[in-house]
Amino acid sequence: MTLRSAHEIRVSWLIGVVLFLASATFAQVPVASPSPSPSPSPSPSETARPLYGLQGVLIETLDGKTVASQAENEQFNPASTMKLATALMALRTLGPDHRFATGIWTDGVLDKATGIINGNLYISGRDPSFHYEHGVLLARELNQLGIKQVSGDLYVAPGFTMNFSASAQRSGERLYDTLDTTRRSAEAMRAWNYERTLLKDQASLTTVPSVAVMGAVDVSPVPASAKLLLTQRSAKLVDILKVLLCYSNNFMAERIGDALGGPESVRQQLTTQLNLGPEDLRIASLSGLGVNRISPRVMMKIYRELRLELQKHGLSPSAIMPVAGVDPGTLEDRFTGLAWRGSVIAKTGTLARTDGGASSLVGQMQAANGEVLLFVIMNQRGSVWRFRENQDYLVMLTQNTRGGPKPFNYKPLMLSMQLSNTESTVAGSEEYEPPSRSDN
Repeated sequence: MTLRSAHEIRVSWLIGVVLFLASATFAQVPVASPSPSPSPSPSPSETARPLYGLQGVLIETLDGKTVASQAENEQFNPASTMKLATALMALRTLGPDHRFATGIWTDGVLDKATGIINGNLYISGRDPSFHYEHGVLLARELNQLGIKQVSGDLYVAPGFTMNFSASAQRSGERLYDTLDTTRRSAEAMRAWNYERTLLKDQASLTTVPSVAVMGAVDVSPVPASAKLLLTQRSAKLVDILKVLLCYSNNFMAERIGDALGGPESVRQQLTTQLNLGPEDLRIASLSGLGVNRISPRVMMKIYRELRLELQKHGLSPSAIMPVAGVDPGTLEDRFTGLAWRGSVIAKTGTLARTDGGASSLVGQMQAANGEVLLFVIMNQRGSVWRFRENQDYLVMLTQNTRGGPKPFNYKPLMLSMQLSNTESTVAGSEEYEPPSRSDN
């Protein structure tokens, strides 16, 4: 794909901004200069280093009027902003309240007098957020059933993962150690104690959950002879997406993408549902890694659909996306000036080497007059650090055409709390369908 040479920017940052304004279609209002030190980025100056690369921009009002545009129909590498498409399809397919189920099974019999299961323990499920604290919680739940030891082996299903490891074997080994207090790592204990402290669960802090598995660890589907002991369900999808998008977690995005049928399935669904052309969207990965292709205009369509999907469930974009200068993660250190903090909700995208360096920023800003503007800014073939500075400046400059920034109404919640809202049910008292034993 060749982008028009007219879109190549080989000028200083200040001149680049001027050219952008000259080529853009702005509302008929004067352009104000940014206030001093509006963000961590310095204000442009004539001595700024040259900004090289390609740029696509589309800024719109909520009702679809163009505020600014540049190469909006050219295709760029969106990097991790592709996760917004993954989030959209996950919400549409699974629903915001969906929970990923982890099943705990056994082919043995519990000796209630000793607390020993004479047999094997099996774990099924594909929870993308399963972490140390969930493993310790699982041990506590087994203890509550009277289980303290397993005489046989621990088997995890081929699709089981823990701590963002794609290897079922390594995940099983980590769970094996986490279940048993004599093998549990200090990191696992810190994660458990930190979560329980945040939840003010003092009762759990006074005991040490432990289940010792005496055999080995292996990967295997759950056999038909195994009986379900209990089901642990993850936090809601909307909470998982918040963590995923704030930290731009590639592993979680790919795992959720697998549940949607993979990149090609998502591409076909988006093409159909958004009435796109066959060449409008190229998806190599649902995390944004690799060579993906999309135009600012198509990305704007995806973002608008994501907003509508959230609205159907009474949610705002801040329910799943980072709020700049407020939430930890990729936007923690951007738009941190007192006036700008909280006035931008967006997803970043960064690939330091692919396509010569690619950087994107997609989301919404709020101005002092109360107006919300949607924006897509895509850059490639240059310094991602300089691209970020330019993106921030363009957003702030646009806000200043409307009197300056205004924070969104947003009350942050610690992200570790987002994933602690799990549920567990004992076999025979299921509120939901029991987990599949064939998860792989």
